Amino acid sequence: MFTDQASWDAAVRHLYRDAAAYVATGPRRHEDWTLDVLALMARAVPDPRGWAGVDDMEGHPERAESLVWPFVAHPPEYVAPRLHEIDRESAADLLLALTEGGCTLDNLQYFSESPEELRAMARTLLARYGGQASYHTNVRKRGSAPGTLDFTRDVLGYSPMSVFTEDCGLVVVSDAEVGMFWNFNDL
Repeated sequence: MFTDQASWDAAVRHLYRDAAAYVATGPRRHEDWTLDVLALMARAVPDPRGWAGVDDMEGHPERAESLVWPFVAHPPEYVAPRLHEIDRESAADLLLALTEGGCTLDNLQYFSESPEELRAMARTLLARYGGQASYHTNVRKRGSAPGTLDFTRDVLGYSPMSVFTEDCGLVVVSDAEVGMFWNFNDL
């Protein structure tokens, strides 16, 4: 699947229109891609293609004090063990779960599109990073098979990366780019 700028921009703007979200992509410059994640958290790199992103934190007064806010400036040794790899299907579902706080698929009811149409938008976003990308999250669902997230399970755990008690996210890593899709639930 190929993604062009118009498809990407439309999917990002539509899916995350009501979320307290941070969606950004930066260049992959390091073998240890957590360094690239930290650069995205610090808003230190632009999107290499100039495509749309979302930063709902931009207008908050706390941002005047720190560009990293609401993320916490952690070293890579803190970030790396909190992000575990999941498969592509789980990543697509997670992109949909991040469209609203709570990190569940219950929020799909608020869209006029069918779940399959929404999943097509999520696959459009993932296609940007190519078929060899890896997917990493700070979210855990009890009872999920290793490397997956089973959204039929209610129990959810997080390894927070921000000042908030609940933040969920997905990091997509390709040879050329690193993408972050994050949601903050207690704004």
